[in-house]
Amino acid sequence: AGAGKSCLLHQFIENKFKKGSSHTIGVEFGSKIIQVGGRSIKLQIWDTAGQERYRSVTRSYYRGAAGALIVYDITNRDSYNHLINWLADARTLARADISIISVGNKCDIKDKRVVTFLEASRCAQENDILFLETSALSGEGVEEVFIKVARMILNKIEDGLIDPNTMVSGIHTGAAQRLQDGGGGEASGAKSCSC
Repeated sequence: AGAGKSCLLHQFIENKFKKGSSHTIGVEFGSKIIQVGGRSIKLQIWDTAGQERYRSVTRSYYRGAAGALIVYDITNRDSYNHLINWLADARTLARADISIISVGNKCDIKDKRVVTFLEASRCAQENDILFLETSALSGEGVEEVFIKVARMILNKIEDGLIDPNTMVSGIHTGAAQRLQDGGGGEASGAKSCSC
């Protein structure tokens, strides 16, 4: 709770910081089309509440997820200490091949840091997940983290580890549509994927 998940999502989708953000109650949703490996990927992102009282509600959103960003606040030890619990939930409740990135948010507040980069990096390595730091305020690392998780998922599809044609994959494939540029939205025939 208070790690900046909603602000991170807002920065990614709108390219600006969300001022006056309050705690998420339940779940919020966002989506954005990005380019990864020459493909259009539509990320459909669920921003779940981090507060313990909503945990039973948010746990149901792991099912069908192809990827997860587990976000903590680098200036808040309690936030970081909950990371292992959220990781356990993701591994228990989601598909076995879920792509997970640990995200240390608020890296712009270096003078208030209580969780070192090295400590978080070691934890990620011990738990076989990727680790990145971001700043929802400045935008530092925000797009990178979403592109990395999309690339991880795409690599699993290309390696045959995820079958995007199964309902439980959390992935839907189809013909990509050109983004509206004032013209018609003709189908291009290129493959796209929604993770």
